[in-house]
Amino acid sequence: MSAAASDGYVSGAGDFYDDFGDEGTLSTTSYKNSNATCMWQRILHAEGAEVTNSGVRFNETDIDGNFGALTRTATINLQNRWGLAADGKVGNATFGRADGNLVHVATHTDQLQRRFEFMYVGKAHKSFRFYRSNTGRWSFYEDQELKYGSYTSKTCD
Repeated sequence: MSAAASDGYVSGAGDFYDDFGDEGTLSTTSYKNSNATCMWQRILHAEGAEVTNSGVRFNETDIDGNFGALTRTATINLQNRWGLAADGKVGNATFGRADGNLVHVATHTDQLQRRFEFMYVGKAHKSFRFYRSNTGRWSFYEDQELKYGSYTSKTCD
């Protein structure tokens, strides 16, 4: 199954480790204010991506779901570090590269659904988690509330 931004959410099926590589492109002009952007910003923070050439890193307080100049610069610096084309857009190659840093840590089942829990293992910070539901939607917790990786809404801040 191939995902698409038109599905409305960061999603996947089957193998967990190839879900992000076929998602919609995040940039300053597409899905710039969204929970999908918030998910990407969590990856930037975990990777310790630089937001300037002076070594300043993307901070947890920079995670706001807005794909602005700071997120674009951190994305370019991370793309350079990963050996990817550095265009500041989070397309298939960039988002897909993050798949390799997901580690399955648990499976939770309740009466409504099964949720798979993953730790994103970045270069700088290794303490945040993503979840994929049995319907394939990826999510994260913020302020003890589950937030789905939506392309069309922004409830993270």
